Amino acid sequence: MAVERAPDRRGVALELSGIRKSYDGRPVLRGVDLTVRPGELMAIVGQSGQGKSVLLRLIMGLERPDAGRIVVGGLEIDRYLALPPEEKPFRIAMVFQNAALLASLTVAENVALRLREHRTHPPAEIARIVRGVLEQVDLAGAEDKLPAELSGGMRKRVAIARALAVDPELILYDEPTADLDPILTEQIGQLIRRIRDRRGNTQIIVTHNLPLARAIADRIAVLDQGRIAVCVTPAELPASHHPL
Repeated sequence: MAVERAPDRRGVALELSGIRKSYDGRPVLRGVDLTVRPGELMAIVGQSGQGKSVLLRLIMGLERPDAGRIVVGGLEIDRYLALPPEEKPFRIAMVFQNAALLASLTVAENVALRLREHRTHPPAEIARIVRGVLEQVDLAGAEDKLPAELSGGMRKRVAIARALAVDPELILYDEPTADLDPILTEQIGQLIRRIRDRRGNTQIIVTHNLPLARAIADRIAVLDQGRIAVCVTPAELPASHHPL
């Protein structure tokens, strides 16, 4: 079921045009075209090996496409990446599949890492931001714990809190419920939906979990054979005539 958008949306639009990517001569993305509206929660689903995670890395700028254009918030992604942090008109954050927490740092230190690296906030404000985002992901009081002391679901929540700490207009989630049981999967899905409702940022979630996508997304894009086969609302998906 699609969810209500926040009344004051802060998300940015995303446009992918003709995105191609190959590895060792093997095509993975063969011309992806997709538009995500500001404040939209878009789910990208598809079978393993179809390039869903690759697509997120291209949007984030961790890799470059072989061909095609990526425009975020009206800026070509290369132009956006070239801007110094203080001149970027919006922020992009990514939640990695394995949470990617640093084992030697506490929860608070992991969440604050990007803020401290960029030195854009004084320590007292960083501490306030960390407390606030941990409250949003239901981890208040966990600041001094180490990742090894956390359950899998809690580590996912810390990764989401770290993304929220930079107040992003676009959040990318790579299989955020992988390795979680059905109850934790539903809880993380509800959290992602709640974040969008409260903050109004654009969110893109890559997932194998079709029930999750249908429960939280505004639209679902199906990636098949390196292209977007269909992009429809959850209500429209069952009526699709695409074989997959």
